[in-house]
Amino acid sequence: MKKIIKNGQGEYIEKKSKFIAHIFNVESEQQAAAIIAEVKKKYWDARHNCYAYILGNKGEIQRFSDDGEPSGTAGKPILEVLSGNECSNCLCIVTRYFGGVLLGTGGLIRAYTSASKEALDDCLTGELVEGVHAYLDADYNYVGKIQHLCIQHDITVVSTEYSDNVIFELMMEKQVLQKFEKTLTEMSSGRIGLREIKEVKMYRDGRGILSL
Repeated sequence: MKKIIKNGQGEYIEKKSKFIAHIFNVESEQQAAAIIAEVKKKYWDARHNCYAYILGNKGEIQRFSDDGEPSGTAGKPILEVLSGNECSNCLCIVTRYFGGVLLGTGGLIRAYTSASKEALDDCLTGELVEGVHAYLDADYNYVGKIQHLCIQHDITVVSTEYSDNVIFELMMEKQVLQKFEKTLTEMSSGRIGLREIKEVKMYRDGRGILSL
């Protein structure tokens, strides 16, 4: 499942009705309820604030609301955008300002779906992976080679500190750890190795970068 790393916003207009969508990362139903209340307060003059959210590593909890729109025309389409993109721990709220023209069932479904997709496109999403966080100390002569190895093994360099030697803070998928350590050992004849190795849950975003 994918997690929302950066929240997103989108907008869609259909026959003068404006649909404003917001997507948030949420970790509990209580947090989702609090955000829904905040959005309703912010857009107090809107006709509808429809929403859907999915929680759990496998999307076990799913809730949605049409908030006064005809049944099945708002909350469910929003939910289908989230589930169809394998998103979890996320909340999407679509606020509607009525434009004076009835859209019909098909028009409403299309509008709420389109607004949700616009917001999702504005988000940065990531996939949960088994990861490793570690540090590497190296002589300046190895800096270029280590940077090249990190690119080869798809390893994220979180930070680089230059002092008497160079300290790399790294994040990588667990599956590449053994191969990377072997390559380091062979390259440096055993003089370079990782330290403070810690297994953690990480997210790989759309750019291929790992983050905690």
